Amino acid sequence: MTLLTTNAERQMAEIADKVRNGQRLSFEDGVFLYQSDDLLTIGQLANEVNLRKNGKKVYFIENMSLYFTNVCEAHCAFCNFRKDEGDEGAYTLSPEEMIAFVDQHIHPDVREFHIVGGHNPHVPFEYYVESIRTLKQRYPNVTMKAYTAAEIDFFSRISGLSYRGVLEKLIEAGLESLTGGGAEILSEQYRKKMRVNKANIEQYLDVHRNAHQLGLRTHTTMLYGSVESLEERVQHMIHIRELQDETNGFQVFIPLSMQPISPKAGIRRRNSAYDDLKAIAISRLMLDNFQHIKAYFINIGTQLTQVALTMGASDAHGTIVKERISHSAGALTPAGITREDLIWLIKGAGRIPVERDTFYNEIRVYE
Repeated sequence: MTLLTTNAERQMAEIADKVRNGQRLSFEDGVFLYQSDDLLTIGQLANEVNLRKNGKKVYFIENMSLYFTNVCEAHCAFCNFRKDEGDEGAYTLSPEEMIAFVDQHIHPDVREFHIVGGHNPHVPFEYYVESIRTLKQRYPNVTMKAYTAAEIDFFSRISGLSYRGVLEKLIEAGLESLTGGGAEILSEQYRKKMRVNKANIEQYLDVHRNAHQLGLRTHTTMLYGSVESLEERVQHMIHIRELQDETNGFQVFIPLSMQPISPKAGIRRRNSAYDDLKAIAISRLMLDNFQHIKAYFINIGTQLTQVALTMGASDAHGTIVKERISHSAGALTPAGITREDLIWLIKGAGRIPVERDTFYNEIRVYE
């Protein structure tokens, strides 16, 4: 028993030396960190890395989440947002209907629309293009961060265009960044178990590669906490890290804590706070070529987000207004938050709130 403890302590000390000397962590290092119960040391190391990269600044944005349709041809096992055409609650908004919704809820400080939705095969690709074009024409000063890599792959299939061709048409219409969703866990075994019958690993990465080559700065995620192994989580990060080495086009990595299907689900059906903090801290340590790691309060809650800001996270997301995907499952968190609450939350963690735009340009620093 003493020997095992000594070996674990030695391995953690070796990882700490690597981190402090700016050396890249290996797959084996990542797995060891996930298997370790020394959350405080892992969090401390992640905090050191984040302070080195970002100081005490924590970023947030005034944004709105928009969902044009929940009709989807995919049947991912974890999703409670999707509907089939004709189902009760299924909808597909026209661009004009979305404008009417936004006009009701927008305020002058909103800088970004975060737009995702179902893979609706009952409308043509042009519908998705016009949705962006109409919004951009109506709100020219709001950044269009729209669609996941899985949606881009879907658009390619229904239009017959290459990924580059799809992206060029969307960029011409007003697209300025891609969202990070659709990654889930980049493991074929996981995707088979969870019925992720949409973009596979290479397709997900290739969409982002094409986007980066066209000058788009994009986001990327990891949906953890279901059937994947710890090794699959680490390999997921390495896939993303390797593409970032190639393109340097990702702005932020967003660990997403899996939500149970029902809000009534008990704590045994939810990820533990311990696992959520590990996900933040380990991703900060593994993804040495990323500037930012996001603590997504929609999935982990506002108070745990505060703690995450001391364990590697440098982004507290945004105001959102009304989130639907996690809340169509079992999320118990607020569906949005005010600027004042975000500032309070960040300051409460001993950090400096910084309002940003989509591209991490600083709008205002709240000293």
